[in-house]
Amino acid sequence: SDVYKRQRRVRGSCAMSAGVIPYYLAYLLPLLTIVGYNLGGLWNYTSVVFTFVLVPLLDLIFAKDETNPTKEEEKILEKQLKWRIATWLWAPQQIGLLIWAFYVVATKSITKTEYLGFILGVGINGGLGINVSHELLHKRESFEKFLAWVILMSVSYMHFFIEHRDGHHLHVATPKDPATAKFGENFYIFWPRTVFGSFLSAWEIECKRVQNLYGTKWTIYNQMFWYVTLPISFAVTFSILFGNVKILSFFAWQSIVAFTLLELVNYIEHYGLQRKEKSPGKYEPVTPYHSWNAPFRITNYFLFKLQRHSDHHAYPVRRYQILRSWKESPQMPTGYAGMILLALVPPLWFWMMDPLVTKINKEQNGCKSIRQ
Repeated sequence: SDVYKRQRRVRGSCAMSAGVIPYYLAYLLPLLTIVGYNLGGLWNYTSVVFTFVLVPLLDLIFAKDETNPTKEEEKILEKQLKWRIATWLWAPQQIGLLIWAFYVVATKSITKTEYLGFILGVGINGGLGINVSHELLHKRESFEKFLAWVILMSVSYMHFFIEHRDGHHLHVATPKDPATAKFGENFYIFWPRTVFGSFLSAWEIECKRVQNLYGTKWTIYNQMFWYVTLPISFAVTFSILFGNVKILSFFAWQSIVAFTLLELVNYIEHYGLQRKEKSPGKYEPVTPYHSWNAPFRITNYFLFKLQRHSDHHAYPVRRYQILRSWKESPQMPTGYAGMILLALVPPLWFWMMDPLVTKINKEQNGCKSIRQ
């Protein structure tokens, strides 16, 4: 039949020939965390080495992926359930790993060095979870939004649900956006600005919403009250169940690691890119020039194609398997995983990125909106 022939063409296309299996690469993180703990010692840092050494190296070895599905292929791929399941499974995995980690913290004795590696392993898993929640929170289905809430609750960053959709996507690449890094701003200055600025932005957005609906911001319908209290309640509940208050500090530290990883990604995604101000407070539409992209295959698997970021800002509801690569968008020298390491060393970051930013901001004159 014609449908069968179309499906065969999709399976044989260059863009999707690998199928969904490579996108389970991120699911190695909880396994590595568990294995590392059981082996003990420096093995607790296995997740760190995997994420920030092995993945960047593999990006340099494997060929880049700049292929895009055709319009016909997009329709088929978007309907296939297997791509959604790959993201749906993250929420139960993350909650399960966290509860197991609570048990370890409450009942086992480990050295300070092992404990640091353990926190980093669980936190990196949570950071990857925020990326999955980013994929889910943009979708129309209530079930997927719920999964995003669960993931964000487990890393104490539920306000991201509000600020990212209703703040960042509106103000990206402008001074109004706390999640856009300024030219010449190092990550250690950016971190407090974006962490506290994003929370305040979410508070203002939500208070305005409930004020318009209920005449007051002090109401149980203000989601920010729940977004603050639910993570605390979650951690307190398990500290009581396991009878150990150490769980509270562990939960806080793994949350900090997780949302710091998110903010590292935010830092590199739009660093130094600016939309022109057409009139006071009014900016040009978002174009392909306002997001840093990367065609590196392994990190694209690892991050569910987050690196095709220009297309995401054009079509936020577009599912990861059909995000498109834009040749005119700014391209990073390596994948996001490798660029995060550079961001942690400001002199290296500025040396590599500032000339690229200057070039891009000069070239963007006349670039049209990405939406088409």
